[in-house]
Amino acid sequence: MELEFASLAPALEAVFFMESEGRTIDALGRILEAPKEAVEEALGVLREKYEAGDSGLELVERAGGWLIRPRKDVWDRIKNHYGKKNEGRLSRAALETLSIIAYSQPITRAEIEAIRGVAADNMLRLLVERNVIKEVGKKDAPGRPVQYGTTKEFLSFFKLNSIAELPRLDEAEAERFRLAN
Repeated sequence: MELEFASLAPALEAVFFMESEGRTIDALGRILEAPKEAVEEALGVLREKYEAGDSGLELVERAGGWLIRPRKDVWDRIKNHYGKKNEGRLSRAALETLSIIAYSQPITRAEIEAIRGVAADNMLRLLVERNVIKEVGKKDAPGRPVQYGTTKEFLSFFKLNSIAELPRLDEAEAERFRLAN
């Protein structure tokens, strides 16, 4: 069911509140069951609202996705409290991608995407930047795709001495990490 335009901007704002990562216009359209043009109009409404100056938030496009974040001047005032609190946090999508890598390493981007069912480029970039995964080689397959594995920082982040200390998966969980052949 398509939302009326009058309720699309507030609904879009609620989506940004619920999501921890930026979303593309196409993804926002799917979430809101609205056409791309309506999402673009709603983004314009929100941009005007936040640029009015009486808000501590701003609408930005980062890494191909849209998100709402604190304005720079506001962030400078609150980052000592919230910056440290959130620097170690990973989103649900990042944790899902990381768990797939941890339990299936070495693994390629295409294999991760086959398990998750969604594109993994942004998550891989984030996890590499956070230094919890790294490129560990190339798969002996056409195109020689990069394979990913976890790092020492991954072990430290989860307070593990080795990858062998990961909790065992039950059969249903293990099945989810298997690639269809």
